[in-house]
Amino acid sequence: VQLQASGGGLVQAGDSLRLSCVPSGRTFSGNSMGWFRQAPGKEREFVAAYRWRGNLNYADSVRGRFTISRDNAKNTLYLQMNNLKPEDTAVYYCAASSGTLIASQAPRVEAYSYWGQGTQVTVSS
Repeated sequence: VQLQASGGGLVQAGDSLRLSCVPSGRTFSGNSMGWFRQAPGKEREFVAAYRWRGNLNYADSVRGRFTISRDNAKNTLYLQMNNLKPEDTAVYYCAASSGTLIASQAPRVEAYSYWGQGTQVTVSS
């Protein structure tokens, strides 16, 4: 199973990007999926999760600017990122759990069994 993340790039502060994550090898329509990010020298941190039937979780730092969504027909997870800031600069990873997560589990790295290779997002000031 592989999770292929794409859509990163170099943008200016205030710009938008949309990340996509496409699993190969199986579908995750019934599983929780999420986005994490890792900046140089920092630990991987939670960004957003799509847990089940529209139940969403966001980190405080991105709430109101980022939107997570999924298209089960296309087997694709998205992260729409608006009003990007330099502090959003990181490698962004998509992840999938082995089942359905509850809200308290969604921000935890160890709750996810499958990870993509990451896509770089760089926001200049």
